[in-house]
Amino acid sequence: MAKKSKKSDFISTGVVAENPRARFDYNILETYTAGLVLVGTEVKSLRLGHANIKDAYGIIENDELYISNMQIAAYENQGYASHAEKRNRKLLLTHREVVKIMNALSRKGSTLVALKLYFDNHGRAKLLIGLGTGKKLYDKRETAKQRDWNREKARLLAH
Repeated sequence: MAKKSKKSDFISTGVVAENPRARFDYNILETYTAGLVLVGTEVKSLRLGHANIKDAYGIIENDELYISNMQIAAYENQGYASHAEKRNRKLLLTHREVVKIMNALSRKGSTLVALKLYFDNHGRAKLLIGLGTGKKLYDKRETAKQRDWNREKARLLAH
């Protein structure tokens, strides 16, 4: 039998999963907040914090945007209904935002990456997505150098 979850283990608002490599690997030009079309066991699994968005990216299917390769683990106390861990999940955006993103994705080198998965103040699952371009190796080295310098500067100012 599956382990019972306590009420305190559930996430009602706040961050479920983040993608720290996204801002390192991509120059994020614009960010959008999108809702997700989820089934019940996916929401319950997200409330327990069982999600991974490190490899998630946006795709276009039938003039709609989907997030692909986002993993939501199976819910332990699922009963007879279950969900596929990695499936394309529809993003809920305004028509104007969808058109803008699709035009941007049609350009070479543009990609849509997942930055953060969270529950808003109303308890709805939201995904922060970023529209960006991939960084070159020298850009990544410069980002790492800048991050190290900021860390050293903060350490020196603290003393």
